[in-house]
Amino acid sequence: MSDKPNIAQQARTAPGGAVDAFLKEVRDLAPARGGEGRGRLVFALDATMSRRPTWDLAQSIQGEMFATTAAQGGLDVQLVYFRGLSECRASRFVSGGQGLGALMSKIDCRAGHTQIGKVLRHARDETRIRPVGALIFIGDAMEESIDDLGAVAGELGLLGVKTFMFQEGSNSLAQCAFREIARLTGGAYAAFDASAPRRLAELLKAAAAYAAGGRLELEKRAARGEDAARLLLSQL
Repeated sequence: MSDKPNIAQQARTAPGGAVDAFLKEVRDLAPARGGEGRGRLVFALDATMSRRPTWDLAQSIQGEMFATTAAQGGLDVQLVYFRGLSECRASRFVSGGQGLGALMSKIDCRAGHTQIGKVLRHARDETRIRPVGALIFIGDAMEESIDDLGAVAGELGLLGVKTFMFQEGSNSLAQCAFREIARLTGGAYAAFDASAPRRLAELLKAAAAYAAGGRLELEKRAARGEDAARLLLSQL
């Protein structure tokens, strides 16, 4: 993928029945209204084969991100995922969780290498069009150059896009890369175990609250005793 066009633009021109079906689902989603006070969040997942359990987990709880941010004026969310051989796709920004949940249910995990660099470049390109409040990434591995990822993460940091890197498991290379990406963007890193779904749910809600309401919203949640909010806030 070229560094210049964003993922959504390339997806429109990609051939193949599977891609066409995906794009039809994307077009069926209700577009974001883009009203004043609405934050924008890029929600990205590794959909390679090792991610199957967490893909299902993320699908089941992602709706909570919308519910927890409704009081802050709502949140427009874009789903990005990668899998297989160089496949990396993005939906449009949508304002309701049901559409993204339905889309995720139609995507199966496929074997392939990580494409975190594409996700970071996509978030960078999107925020150059219109500011993105935060990028959430969920993954368990990193098979790319950490220096290359760091360079793009630095660009995101300069653009003000904080990245919340959530790692399943304890792969040491992934942990090193995820922590560095979070540091360079001014974001936060956290690990979770797929056997404890509430941990991921709370992390997602806290990160989404930041995207919708900024640091002040995280501070409010931390003051109420939310551990995930405290963890993320301690790193921002």
